[in-house]
Amino acid sequence: MLQLLTWRARLLFWGFFLLLAAFLFLPLLWMGVTSIKPENEVFVRLPTLLPKAATWVNYTNLFSRSDMVDQLRNSLITAGGGALLTVVLATYAAYSFAKFRYRGRKPLMFLMLSAQMFPFTMMLISLYPLLQWAGLLNTHLGLIIAYIILALPSGTYMLYSYFVNIPTEIIEAARADGAGELFILHRIVLPLAMPALVTVGLYSFMWAWNDLLFSLTLITKPELRTVGPGLLLNYIGESKNDWGGAMAASIVSSLPVVIGFAFLQRFFIQGLTAGAVKS
Repeated sequence: MLQLLTWRARLLFWGFFLLLAAFLFLPLLWMGVTSIKPENEVFVRLPTLLPKAATWVNYTNLFSRSDMVDQLRNSLITAGGGALLTVVLATYAAYSFAKFRYRGRKPLMFLMLSAQMFPFTMMLISLYPLLQWAGLLNTHLGLIIAYIILALPSGTYMLYSYFVNIPTEIIEAARADGAGELFILHRIVLPLAMPALVTVGLYSFMWAWNDLLFSLTLITKPELRTVGPGLLLNYIGESKNDWGGAMAASIVSSLPVVIGFAFLQRFFIQGLTAGAVKS
């Protein structure tokens, strides 16, 4: 009886696992298959899973157009710049909240975290006139500032949760030896917090790379568009949709995030799960 229950439990587990895997990976498989289908196989009443005549024309057309290269470069500038500045600002803010005691520390931290309570569209409504007044619309800097504003509260909280677990005795010993606060932060604390820094950087970069709302609103010049608006405006239209080209462009535009996560996933997982104290 016990063996029968075990067999049924395994069957139920693997059935659920396969169902979940199909839910996660079938859209990716369909995207890859569609990217190598000719147009006459995409727009059919009963589409096939595998292409009858595979073609790489969607990829060759993609790289023959200069706008895709420009959009990738613009996304790297804005997403990379936003992620880098978010890590720097969140590091100093989180370390201040975690290791210093001053009046108004907790209310200031809660005020920063409360920004996550508001919808992003509401923040965009208030951010747009500020950037317009500063002359930062249609600029990389303006979009970078928008990304910092959105990612800084959560990034600060993630680093705060990491810094607060670092033993104060290590910092006190360094102070007793005459080390300054910046030296302690840069030479002692940050090496211990490297997984958390990578986590915040990856989180900020991926969010900015996949952004559509802010980049579509704050950037209207074609030469400054990032990947998200570029895919929407170049391949999706009222009269005709180039689904094969859109799928090929989606795969190519996803590669920087996939490659970055593949190399840094060890630090990313440690930053989410592990403590900062090493024996």
